[in-house]
Amino acid sequence: MNETTSAPRSPGAKLHALGTFLRQAWHLTKPYFWHSQDRWKGRALLVAIVALNLALVYMSVLFNDWYGVFYNALQEKNAEVFWTQLGRFSYLAFGAIILAVYKFYLTQLLEMRWRQWMTTTYLQRWLTGHTFYRLELARFTGQQQAGTDNPDQRIQDDINGFTSQTIGLSMGLLNSCVTLVSFVGILWGLSGDFSFHLGGSEYFIPGFMVWMAVLYCGVGSVLTHYIGRRQIPLNFEQQRVEADFRHHMVRVREYSESIALDQGETVAQRHLGQRFERVLDNTLRLIKAQKNLVWFTSFFGQAAVVFPFVVAAPRFFSGAIQMGTLMQIASAFGRVQDALSWFVDSYQSLAAWRATTDRLTGFEASFLAAEHASIAEAAIKTIANTSLTRTAGDTLQAQPLQVHLPDGSLLLAVDALTTTAGEHVLLQGPSGSGKSTLFRALSGIWPHASGQVQWPAHAMVLPQKPYFPNGALRDALAYPELPERYTDAQLQTALREAELGHLCASLDTLDAWNQKLSGGEQQRLAIARALLHKPQWLLADEATSALDIQTEETLYQRLLDMLQAQGGTLISIAHRPTLARFHRRTWELQATNDSTNAAFALHSRLL
Repeated sequence: MNETTSAPRSPGAKLHALGTFLRQAWHLTKPYFWHSQDRWKGRALLVAIVALNLALVYMSVLFNDWYGVFYNALQEKNAEVFWTQLGRFSYLAFGAIILAVYKFYLTQLLEMRWRQWMTTTYLQRWLTGHTFYRLELARFTGQQQAGTDNPDQRIQDDINGFTSQTIGLSMGLLNSCVTLVSFVGILWGLSGDFSFHLGGSEYFIPGFMVWMAVLYCGVGSVLTHYIGRRQIPLNFEQQRVEADFRHHMVRVREYSESIALDQGETVAQRHLGQRFERVLDNTLRLIKAQKNLVWFTSFFGQAAVVFPFVVAAPRFFSGAIQMGTLMQIASAFGRVQDALSWFVDSYQSLAAWRATTDRLTGFEASFLAAEHASIAEAAIKTIANTSLTRTAGDTLQAQPLQVHLPDGSLLLAVDALTTTAGEHVLLQGPSGSGKSTLFRALSGIWPHASGQVQWPAHAMVLPQKPYFPNGALRDALAYPELPERYTDAQLQTALREAELGHLCASLDTLDAWNQKLSGGEQQRLAIARALLHKPQWLLADEATSALDIQTEETLYQRLLDMLQAQGGTLISIAHRPTLARFHRRTWELQATNDSTNAAFALHSRLL
């Protein structure tokens, strides 16, 4: 948590922290209203909401005047005025209802549009430049920057909370300020002077009820902060542990087959139980903190109901004011007290808003770190003075190329690597030598690499565990392209060539294909995707490891036929010796102790 320390801070430090937080909130708010394409609609909605809030405050002033006339009519038993005021109340209430409904509607509309823009922007930044991969790589290698956990929860939940809380709290503050300005003069005029004798002299306090409201709410606000301030770090932690619990439940669903085969339900339940215990533990602490605050705010609110009557009662019983004036005083005092009590009433919402803002600020910082670095050197700690330059070309070349591990150690060094069209290459080496990492470096997603790489324009990588988006089979097959680019005949031909003819009638079937298909079927569907896209260069990383030898050889031959028709090249990572006959050259990673300090070096030879 980047929250607080238990040591007390000076007032200056608290003000500085408050200023920093408000700047962070403004930094998250400003882009939508100042720079987005939707800024004019957003501003128009904001202006309309502000106008409706002001109109509702004005309606409160009219209601306050109504109280005086109505209750005076009751005291004087004036039936004519009584019925007239009931009629006046009906149209005042109708107007207030209309204003309240449209205030709600436009507020929700603004929240929706703001959330839509922020979510779209954050998704784009998260998915651009492999940022999502680099942040996850940093998390799995123990180099996670504070504030980058559970990006799904930040985009889905925190943005929603931030937009609704920001608008709700800011409009509440505006309403309180306008209400205070509108009613403090009314309350001042109705209060009269409070006189008392001291030392043989008589003293007068003008606007006594106003000063009592300020004193009452000032003391309440200070006590509220000291009682409820623990909720800020607890809300931050609650969001984190809730997201962690949800994330691990999703993992159980994704790996349900593996867990079932391993009979790992007991372990999975224990792990989930441990995370849920953290949720419950923090929830209990948060409930206790909220309970202490509710004790005070409930007492504060109930006392506020009778407080103005207690203070104004002597004037009423002395005959100085009528019942209508007393009710006006109580109403005006209530409005002023509500305005001054905004901090007290909104403290729990402010604590949740603070936690949400801190989480989004940390997420924003992780984006900036990744966006401002050429190879994500700020998102994860990489090697100083290393960079990888990639250019487009007709062949695959690299010289010289160094691939590092996240801890900075040199994994492998390549003096020169080149292959030409039609020269199919088999990449081999012991486990852990960096074969897959070399593919990642060549394709440009591995941030711990330096050198120069020429990457062919029409290249495709087949991973050992391919990804398929949930949805229609045609979407999974055409990914990452749109299925509309291909006819049903083309899609079905690709499935049949990949030995998946039984799926030809399922192009429009919606399913989670990574869970529905077996490992071998997933690899065959990825090969069908390659046969459909027809790349000129294909890098296969153990892409047939789950297939039997006969099916593997059949599909390799079809991939080679497709590549030869395209004038392309196949580069494979494979351990089975039966695949050697489909390649003309081998790149072998061998252990080395030379001056490069690399753990492995690449050696090329003809088969």
